Amino acid sequence: MNQTQNHPRTSAPLLGMSKAHFARRKITNIVMLSLTGAATVLAIIPLLWITLYVTIQGSRFLNIEFFTQLPTPVGVPGGGIVNAIVGTGLVVGVACVIAIPVAIIGAFFAADYPNTPLGLAIRFGTDVLSGIPSIVMGIFAYTIIVLPQRRFSAFAAGVALAIIMLPLVLRTTEEMLKLVPRGLREGSLALGASNWKTSVQVLLPAALNGVVTGIMLAIARAAGEAAPMLFTAFGSTGLVTDLNESTATLPHTIYIYAMSPFKDWQEKAWAAALVLIALVLGLNILARALTWWRARQMGLNY
Repeated sequence: MNQTQNHPRTSAPLLGMSKAHFARRKITNIVMLSLTGAATVLAIIPLLWITLYVTIQGSRFLNIEFFTQLPTPVGVPGGGIVNAIVGTGLVVGVACVIAIPVAIIGAFFAADYPNTPLGLAIRFGTDVLSGIPSIVMGIFAYTIIVLPQRRFSAFAAGVALAIIMLPLVLRTTEEMLKLVPRGLREGSLALGASNWKTSVQVLLPAALNGVVTGIMLAIARAAGEAAPMLFTAFGSTGLVTDLNESTATLPHTIYIYAMSPFKDWQEKAWAAALVLIALVLGLNILARALTWWRARQMGLNY
């Protein structure tokens, strides 16, 4: 009888405490969601502002000639930046050929053997590289390539950008490989597959979406670097496809045109900046579209 009589009296305070606790948690959740939303808006506003401003300023000077013609001399209206567009593609292509295979191989080793001396050295080295200013990469490429060859070149610029891309691709790939379920690797090895075949045919496809995203982010960062180009590619007014010759790039062209006192060049700088933003945005959209298409082909839901 005592237990039956005491039960309502003991449950009432507990019920009251749970309601108060629930109310506090609800208020805390609302406050934190509001702060998170406000922080997100504050982070997006500068991005939208810059993009909108560059779009308004640069779209006024875009035309077919801008994408198909070479630059004109000072004081001559018209012309375009086809040399800078081709040069950017050439330099970034060289950087991708050098950086991506090395980064993926290093990421596999760091993920498979994280506590070995070499694995620790790889992670430490990539962390250090990611914090070095890009202009130092340009000076390094200038010292080891430009000075011995006694000429600026697209290859030297590609090496500088490859060093910039390397840590971002490597660490992103390593983290994506760590997210792959260990059972996939163990199952492949149990079926008799070799270690390298398991890495290439099982682990890499499973982590491909994140790897591609990391590569696109690295390309986007490398394509917008102007400082290394001052010491490596240097610039050119002609259309260059030879890796051993100096070439124009979009970031370097924007820098030169924006710093000039000529109004025509300043207008072209705004248009070139818009082209560079569009290229970076297009690469990211293409990467997401490819990963979505691959997920649909594999029957995955994202």
